[in-house]
Amino acid sequence: MNYNKKSIEDVEVRNKRVLVRCDFNVPQNDSGEITADKRIVESLPTIRYLINNGAKVILCSHLGRPKGEYNLKFSMAPVARRLSELLGMPVAFASDVIGPDATGKARALKEGEVLLLENVRFHKEEEKNAPEFSKALASLAELYVNDAFGTAHRAHASTAGVANYLPAVCGYLIRKEVDLMGKALLNPRRPFVAVLGGAKVSDKIGVINNLLEKCDCIIIGGAMAYTFHKAMGKAIGKSRCEDDKVGYALEMIEKAKEKGVDFLFPLDNVCAKEFSADAEPAVFHSGEIPGDYMGLDIGPETVGLYTDAVKNAGTVVWNGPMGVFEFEIFAGGTKAVAAAIAESGAISIIGGGDSAAAVEQLGFADKMTHISTGGGASLEFLEGLELPGIACLIDSE
Repeated sequence: MNYNKKSIEDVEVRNKRVLVRCDFNVPQNDSGEITADKRIVESLPTIRYLINNGAKVILCSHLGRPKGEYNLKFSMAPVARRLSELLGMPVAFASDVIGPDATGKARALKEGEVLLLENVRFHKEEEKNAPEFSKALASLAELYVNDAFGTAHRAHASTAGVANYLPAVCGYLIRKEVDLMGKALLNPRRPFVAVLGGAKVSDKIGVINNLLEKCDCIIIGGAMAYTFHKAMGKAIGKSRCEDDKVGYALEMIEKAKEKGVDFLFPLDNVCAKEFSADAEPAVFHSGEIPGDYMGLDIGPETVGLYTDAVKNAGTVVWNGPMGVFEFEIFAGGTKAVAAAIAESGAISIIGGGDSAAAVEQLGFADKMTHISTGGGASLEFLEGLELPGIACLIDSE
């Protein structure tokens, strides 16, 4: 996939109606108040650039999973209010997406004004990437900007379909993701270390396979380590294991040997008899976990091994926690690895989802080079897959 795409700075936006796909999928409480506006804040540089350069800005996004039907709970109206506060100017709101309100308000926009459309997922045609819906959405504007990396792996009408009818470029958020993650994969500062955690090997099959071609060292943590341990014939007690992926785990171990990649697995494990926040922890060496115990975090020897590997890295990509970090007693491994990455001086890229949440929660966010805004999208990026929301954008010369 070509990561070199035109951005908003490469095209004339003045006096043009510009449709911008943002990721405003923000959490709300039962009263409909936004509880975290990080995703709105991250879209501001692109929106401000367009305002300052005289564009007529039309924003669209999804929120939640309304399943193709109008649902007040998933309305974008609270986002319009928060956005106008952040921008310090009024943001008009259209009560529909391609209906008369959106069409009328889009036509009436003056230079530097902003309109937010209602939730694109109120139309089932959005997720189906239906051509007639894409065309109607595109007809509101003269230029399309994708700035929603979190949905770039989805071929939906507002993330890819509209690019069939409008010139399409990226905003600052997608440009940053593509620049940093693309460079890490194509031309990393070495040693290149990948830290992969989380529960399931099945979620990371493509990622491990792709990174074995590029990395100097791959570190495995989280519950997925026990599938690898089982493949090596080690006793894992009642730790989580994907039995149908044991063969794949063996293949990856063999591939790492062939490629000369350091493939690191836990030496010891913090275990408990039950999965709960107040379970009594006990440490066992790998292969010696009793039958009535399950592994819930990496142990102290493993922390030493992993933090040493990270400290000497030139580039680190991290996706997935080392243990059940939601439970304080089993968060030690994730904290230690996060601290080592923060202090390493390496170019550090944190794949979205749980790893991003862990880094934010632990207070290391400002010490990382980049925290990705997309969980699924960053995984597919690391897998080397083509992302429809980026592939549809105009290539740079």
